[in-house]
Amino acid sequence: MVAPHRKDPCRYFQYVLRSFFCVIVSTVDVLSDVITTMRTGAPHAARVDRGVPFGRRFPPSDGAGFHVVLQGTAWLIPAHGDPVALGPGDVVFLPRGIAHGLADTPASLADLPSDPDETRPPESAPVTVMLCGAYLLDRARAHPLMDELPDVVRLPARVGRRSELRTALDLLVCELESLRPGRDAMVPALLDVLLLHILRAWFDEHKDTPTGWTAALHDPPVAAALRAMHGEPERQWSVEELAGRAGLSRAAFARRFTALIGRPPLTYLTWWRMTIAARLLRTSDMPVHMVAGKAGYTSEYAFAHAFKRAYGLPPGAYRRQATA
Repeated sequence: MVAPHRKDPCRYFQYVLRSFFCVIVSTVDVLSDVITTMRTGAPHAARVDRGVPFGRRFPPSDGAGFHVVLQGTAWLIPAHGDPVALGPGDVVFLPRGIAHGLADTPASLADLPSDPDETRPPESAPVTVMLCGAYLLDRARAHPLMDELPDVVRLPARVGRRSELRTALDLLVCELESLRPGRDAMVPALLDVLLLHILRAWFDEHKDTPTGWTAALHDPPVAAALRAMHGEPERQWSVEELAGRAGLSRAAFARRFTALIGRPPLTYLTWWRMTIAARLLRTSDMPVHMVAGKAGYTSEYAFAHAFKRAYGLPPGAYRRQATA
């Protein structure tokens, strides 16, 4: 597949999107799997033009937010922590949706009225242009991969770095600024691409971390075992089989997996199965016995017992509560 020139954004978008989905379909990617399972709704984004002075407070949310400076400068002011200066091309990702503010200077946010209905003096012509958005994620069952991220992930713009991330941003801005047919489908898809590129960039920059999910994703043996479990969670995996996928002895694999992930292989597998089951109960009308099968249980009774131990409710009660 030959890539069209980036100056033709619509054709280039089609190329990137086809390539992206080919990768997702052809291989099981743990990072993509985690995001898909945690999602509870469609992502959204908007282009925001601001003049000086400007300031806005964002309350805490269950989602994960992001801001990208397209033109000008801004400050991100966390509720707890030091303000972060942002310039053109800088990206900030807030995986836990912490309370924060955006302003032309920290002083502008401090002067912002506490009453959101109170008016402010009119702003001047736009000098800062930003792309702001959010992803809705399930906080009740957050994956430990996301828990390892800091409250504020900052990816500063660097010439020649993260070309895929910049391409995704260019395409997203192009779609947000147009009303062409297919926009409603393209924007959520591009937001998914953007989120994966943000996470990729952060994990790549911290791949030398000695333990944790960052290290696990860059450790070939452990990554191979994770792909196996995520690819076939219903399979009756044994530690020996997973060690074979990792190319290690049983004992060496178990030690390595536990050291990086923080829990033994089969303990993680059970946790992941319950996470999948909960999502199916929330988002589908699949019968409980079929959900049990998807989670690797041949006995509905055994599945119900394991699910109640994980969530405090039997599957049927959990479904009724989640869909009420």
